[in-house]
Amino acid sequence: MRDVLFLAWRYLAHNRVKTVVLVGSIMLIVYLPVALRVLVTQSATELTSRAEATPLLVGAKGSPLELALSSLYFSADTPELTTHAEASRIAATNYATSIPLYVRFKARSQPIVGTTLDYFDFRSLRFAEGRNMTMLGECVLGSRAAEILEAGVGGSVVSSPESVFDIAGVYPLKMHVVGVLEPTFTADDEAVFVDLKTAWIVQGLVHGHQDMAAPEAAPGVLAREGDTIIANASVVQYTEITPDNIDSFHFHGSVDDYPISAVIAVPHDQKSGTILMGRYEAPDEPMQILKPTTVIDELLGTIFTVQNFVVAGMLLVGFAALATASLVFILSLRLRQREIETMARIGGSRLRVAGVLVTEVAVVIGMSIVLAGILTLLTARFAPAVVRVLLLQ
Repeated sequence: MRDVLFLAWRYLAHNRVKTVVLVGSIMLIVYLPVALRVLVTQSATELTSRAEATPLLVGAKGSPLELALSSLYFSADTPELTTHAEASRIAATNYATSIPLYVRFKARSQPIVGTTLDYFDFRSLRFAEGRNMTMLGECVLGSRAAEILEAGVGGSVVSSPESVFDIAGVYPLKMHVVGVLEPTFTADDEAVFVDLKTAWIVQGLVHGHQDMAAPEAAPGVLAREGDTIIANASVVQYTEITPDNIDSFHFHGSVDDYPISAVIAVPHDQKSGTILMGRYEAPDEPMQILKPTTVIDELLGTIFTVQNFVVAGMLLVGFAALATASLVFILSLRLRQREIETMARIGGSRLRVAGVLVTEVAVVIGMSIVLAGILTLLTARFAPAVVRVLLLQ
């Protein structure tokens, strides 16, 4: 048997290019469908785990998927907006804790998430350093956001305009970093968390002006009529909130009229959740309430369907590649006819000669399966990290 293995190995080593091509081809045929299933399964786990941790979402009627992805992963387009009154409405029912979200703006590539302090308790977020935001203009960074933005406690990040041509004249807001969160390996790692009022300042709904009664503001005064001061267009809207100017920031109208993108509703118990969902079943109800798990399950159903088609396509290509590999072996036998005759003349039986040829095929297939197994183990090992990166893009 050792002589058969030796001859088979020497032939494969001598024809190393053909051997490498065959091993690589068969390895990919085995590995790709398995790797795809591993990645899709891991994606399903990541998507489902965050959805299962979020009982109910409330938002304006529109795409449920867009609402879920924006609220859970901060990655989709901004859904149809509602107002803060919806958060107040849910809190007033006493059936659930209301956690408003406003996910619309970015600091470079990182999403700015306007919310309340309840969100940190709800997601069990812990601080690696610093503290939570307590005043306007402060922000807390997820661990990954801190790395990308190269900012830490005591530093600052600046919001990005929604478009290059911002005709509304809303200036970017410089936000002071007061805390950095520990890694959670979820979408929270990518976020820049701010108070809702700070998010509204980013949008330009809440703003501060110079004290026009101060002597240094004289160049911006058009006219004075008693206690009324008329200013010109040179009045500066602040782009940084400091202890000196924080009192000048003010709201126009009721806070309930200000926009949010969604509300996370955390029912006190199952009965409360059922009653709360029932309140949104009226045909004329402008809001929608949904269970994130239901939306994500529908998404996963589509993903698995696509996966099945892709795997089927891979199998067809695999069969074609195997047929090609078989043809290579058959043609190789024809080319090696004189070699086979030589082995027979020096005393090799038909069984021995056949054993050498079969061993060559077995070694190629065995090496391919071993390499495919190693790659599969590596894929399974690093799949969670890969999937998190892909989901958070």
